Amino acid sequence: MTSANQVPLARPSKARARLVEAASGLFYSDGIRNVSIEQVLDAARVTRSTLYRYFATKDDLVFAYLEGEDQKIRARFAEAAAAVSTPDELLHLVVGAITHDVCGPGFRGCPFMNAAIEYPESDHQVRTAVSSHRAWFFESVCAVLKSARHPDPDRAGRALVLLRDGSMMGGYLDDPAEIAKVLEWAVRSIVGDTGPASTSSE
Repeated sequence: MTSANQVPLARPSKARARLVEAASGLFYSDGIRNVSIEQVLDAARVTRSTLYRYFATKDDLVFAYLEGEDQKIRARFAEAAAAVSTPDELLHLVVGAITHDVCGPGFRGCPFMNAAIEYPESDHQVRTAVSSHRAWFFESVCAVLKSARHPDPDRAGRALVLLRDGSMMGGYLDDPAEIAKVLEWAVRSIVGDTGPASTSSE
């Protein structure tokens, strides 16, 4: 119940949610450029007029797809952070999540890297979504490394991002299980000299 001065929250649109869900599955499995608007409409069971009520262009729908993927990953990261007590444990969970994705059924690479390949224009809104996600991931990893007292968190963070990128591509092209093992070994090589976060005041 809302007071006279409160504006009631708008209900989430089921049609919009179906559009994004349908487009997300198709874009990831078949490639963004290969998927037509008609395919999305059929999968979402909505009309073209409904689509354009929420998305003026296909690129707007692609942006919403990437935004949704970004929110899912951020939520998983937050859940992992809340479930552990040390930075080392959080890094272990992050790596575990990556290897789980790489070895999962239907895996065909990182959705953000795939989108970047299909949208080479650096100033395009899709590339903006890709860059925003990657910046968040890098900053989040660096924050964990700093908490773990890594001697060079910035360089180590960039190395971990590169490892993630490589494992995502390798997991799609090569043996996923072997890539997962190599990823875990490489991460240990980079963060193995981290110590527990200091609890003393400085």
